[in-house]
Amino acid sequence: LQLQASGGGLVQAGGSLRLSCVVSGFTFDEYSIGWFRQAPGKERELVAAISRGGGSTKYADFVKGRFSISADNAKSTVFLQMNNLEPDDTAVYYCSARPNAILSGVYTTGYSYWGQGTQVTVSS
Repeated sequence: LQLQASGGGLVQAGGSLRLSCVVSGFTFDEYSIGWFRQAPGKERELVAAISRGGGSTKYADFVKGRFSISADNAKSTVFLQMNNLEPDDTAVYYCSARPNAILSGVYTTGYSYWGQGTQVTVSS
């Protein structure tokens, strides 16, 4: 079971990035997927999550209106579109899969499988 995150990079404040998370080794639409981030010296925090099939989403308050999570089930890929980036968004971003997810469930806990992370750096 693997999750491969990509798409990070260096961007100026106000810019955009799109992160991708390709999952393999399990049935994609049986898991809820979340994007998390961890900045140096801080705890890992949930950024956004999407339910099985992509019908429901959830966002942390600090990204509402700026970030958007979506899924392409045919490609077993979840995206995180990040717009109007701020220096405080600088972190390593991870995608994660949560088993035992009900069809419309969007979760903040219970994530068991993690990708390797991709670095996002926003300069001021």
